[in-house]
Amino acid sequence: MRIHIATDHAGLEFSTQLQHHLAEAGHEVIDHGPLEFDPVDDYPAFCIRAAQAVVADQKAGITALGVVFGGSGNGEQIAANKVDGVRAALVWSIATAELAREHNDANVIAIGARQHTFAEAVGFIDRFIGTPFSGEERHVRRIGQIADFENDGSLLPDPRA
Repeated sequence: MRIHIATDHAGLEFSTQLQHHLAEAGHEVIDHGPLEFDPVDDYPAFCIRAAQAVVADQKAGITALGVVFGGSGNGEQIAANKVDGVRAALVWSIATAELAREHNDANVIAIGARQHTFAEAVGFIDRFIGTPFSGEERHVRRIGQIADFENDGSLLPDPRA
């Protein structure tokens, strides 16, 4: 599987270790930056490029997922979710990693590199990569509702109206 990764200065050391781990597991790793430590760099462009690459690969029929990380993972998730076709989930446990794929068909996860040990984060990432989307009708329906809103702003009728 192709794995697109991105970070900022907060996750640069983590990124190097993660690339080795994923390559040893047989994945093709594409690093979207940064390439060197800059204590004042900004994560949005790195994370958006990684997210764009995931969507492009998936549209081309290439099996791909993304992992973005920074100090908390929050901003990285927000940035990735700005890309049309991305469903990025903030992951902080094995359960959230699994559910992100199983229920939400997430194609990108965000992790706080300062919030977890490397071993914990790798466990989350491995579970995310190894968990398929369930395909259950209720999850497909919900993902479709989100896509409809992204595409044309439509929502189901408000039951309070």
